[in-house]
Amino acid sequence: MPFIPHTEDDVRAMLAAIGVEDIEALFDEIPAALRAGGLEGIPAGEGEMEITRLAHARAREDQHLMCFAGAGAYDHHVPAAVWQIATRGEFYSAYTPYQAEASQGTLQLLYEYQTMMAGLMDMEVSNASLYDGASALAEAVLMAVRANRKSKSKRIFMPRTVHPAYRKVVRTIVSHQGIELVELDYDREGGHLDAASLPAAPGDAAALVIPQPNFFGVLEDVDALTDWAHAHGMLVIAVVNPLVMSVIRPPGQWGEKGADIACGEGQPLGVPLASGGPYFGFMCCRQSHVRQMPGRIIGRTVDTQGRSGYTLTLQAREQHIRRSKATSNICTNQGLLVTAATIHMALLGPRGLAAVAAASYRHTQRLVEELQSVAGLTPVFSRPVFHEAVMQLPLPVEEVLRPLSVQGIVGGVSLADDYPELGNALLVCATEKRTEADITAFAEHLQRIFVRLGAPACPVAPKL
Repeated sequence: MPFIPHTEDDVRAMLAAIGVEDIEALFDEIPAALRAGGLEGIPAGEGEMEITRLAHARAREDQHLMCFAGAGAYDHHVPAAVWQIATRGEFYSAYTPYQAEASQGTLQLLYEYQTMMAGLMDMEVSNASLYDGASALAEAVLMAVRANRKSKSKRIFMPRTVHPAYRKVVRTIVSHQGIELVELDYDREGGHLDAASLPAAPGDAAALVIPQPNFFGVLEDVDALTDWAHAHGMLVIAVVNPLVMSVIRPPGQWGEKGADIACGEGQPLGVPLASGGPYFGFMCCRQSHVRQMPGRIIGRTVDTQGRSGYTLTLQAREQHIRRSKATSNICTNQGLLVTAATIHMALLGPRGLAAVAAASYRHTQRLVEELQSVAGLTPVFSRPVFHEAVMQLPLPVEEVLRPLSVQGIVGGVSLADDYPELGNALLVCATEKRTEADITAFAEHLQRIFVRLGAPACPVAPKL
């Protein structure tokens, strides 16, 4: 809505009709001690012209940057047709499909999305999305505690190789529900959770979380970890990049029995980098756990004339049943983002998704090779990586990222705050969009920065 249509006279007439003097009276049941008061940190309102100028200025700051950062948000190419279709009125303005008879298009799209995600994860059931990858993992942890009837514990094993922001969100959401998150450290040489280092007698625990690839871009030994967890009565929660699952074994094929729950961030599927969001989370699981799955599930049926129809089913949310029986307080899904992801997957198909993932892998390998030709840059970990890698710098990372940004390059993500034990570690990423020229320019800018800041450097290796 571009403007608020109510005049002062309209507001006074509405207040008079309900018998109150002013809008403040509508909130008189809130005790004065709980009211926030003024918003001193909020500047005075601006006019339309000033706001438009500010919005354009902020938008220009996000344009024409060469991005080598990943860490959960990836600069993939999004075909123009994706958002051309997604922003059609029937998709763009669609809301929660409570009335199936009036929402068949939305319901069919969500059903197709669920089918695609279940296939991509090789799992039996998918829900119709959650808010984002971090909250999806939190919901998966809550789900695992409910679903694991063999465990009386509320302990969850959480590797440090899981995205730091995800771990913080999970802790925030579950900390007051008696759930204990037990952090597992990673192998300093490989950058992975070493199955051989896991305890032979871990005690009662509800689940083990396994990222693939992990936050460092390193591929975990998912088979050994999955079998270890199942051998000790735990469920397995897979946190995965959905694009990568198009070329490596998906969670449903891990170990002897496969993972029990798969979740993650759907942004790589047709959602552009947009100053941090919005994104959407996904979740899949085994059929045996479907009644513990949060969010909503779309079902397909037939009407009295044998025609296909779609409807909301298994709505174990507090909007539909008593709060005490609800699996989650997730009240809606990221419908527009899911629409874009569904269109994206339909346009690219299995071979297209695999081609994008394979190109991202090749470009990251090339990026690591090129950065090694700059003195002082070496890979931190020895295990295979996918489209991210951790590099060791001879200088503090922030001192390098600032001059790179002046050159229009997002040079990666510093790990200093979350993994101080790694020293001057930089997480870099290359998707299918990064060209040979991009990678060479990045390495050459780094070389010049090192020279200017007094770090030893050598010429970039010549092209063969």
